[in-house]
Amino acid sequence: MATRRALHFVFKVGNRFQTVHFFRDVLGMQVLRHEEFEEGCKAACNGPYDGKWSKTMVGFGPEDDHFVAELTYNYGIGDYKLGNDFMGITLASSQAISNARKLEWPLKKVAEGVFETEAPGGYKFYLQDQSLPQSDPVLKVTLAVTDIQKSLNYWSNLLGMNIYEQDEEKQRAVLGYADNQCKLELQGIKGAIDHAAAFGRIAFSCPQKELPDLEDLMKKESQSILTPLVSLDTPGKATVQVVILADPDGHEICFVGDEAFRELSKRDPKGSKLLDDAMAADKSDEWFATRNKPKASG
Repeated sequence: MATRRALHFVFKVGNRFQTVHFFRDVLGMQVLRHEEFEEGCKAACNGPYDGKWSKTMVGFGPEDDHFVAELTYNYGIGDYKLGNDFMGITLASSQAISNARKLEWPLKKVAEGVFETEAPGGYKFYLQDQSLPQSDPVLKVTLAVTDIQKSLNYWSNLLGMNIYEQDEEKQRAVLGYADNQCKLELQGIKGAIDHAAAFGRIAFSCPQKELPDLEDLMKKESQSILTPLVSLDTPGKATVQVVILADPDGHEICFVGDEAFRELSKRDPKGSKLLDDAMAADKSDEWFATRNKPKASG
């Protein structure tokens, strides 16, 4: 499974302007590419919405060797109710801590050298006070689970992830496909997982020829397949094939064919300008404000 890669986490964002400010100016990430779509995604990449939406990929470096964030913005939706499913992203960056202080972005010390902050919408980020590593500063994504053994069976035995750490007492495990990739941390919680409307999606790539086998394995194991193998088009860019799965707790997982994704995910030097132009042209906030109406909740 060394050929599989952790790619990105998908966030639904209500306030695109403030969210971009957080990722770009507080965390210090770069806009890698920006794409606008006139109708909903066949694999529900933007959630269960049919209208116009945009996708912005932000990260500390190229998608080929960095775990990044995918910011999906549905025009006309102002906020999404947060659940307890996503527990945070941890990254190593003393610069982000310094940026947050300078910009007076709220920071809370939660351990020695570790600060908690929130992106707009309430998504938690944990910033470790250390210089940016040579490899990817994004260290791990933490998701809540209800049964750690069942989750380990799914992520390790079925999806082929290596177990890096396991703590039965704390109901916690850390998994990944390679030492130099962002890890997935599973944290057991009491009670049910509530995905609410803000639920995200974690994405991985694998060789395209493995996608049908992966789908067949999930069918054989009676696991959830949200979107069977489908081709997704991006105007003017590569077409990719994806399968969307859900783990035992309903966390959405995208597997995409690696070869075409590497083509699609090449950094666009115009990405930042395309995003800024799209935000400048987006008059939806003003439209709702002049009519004294709130934007819809997701």
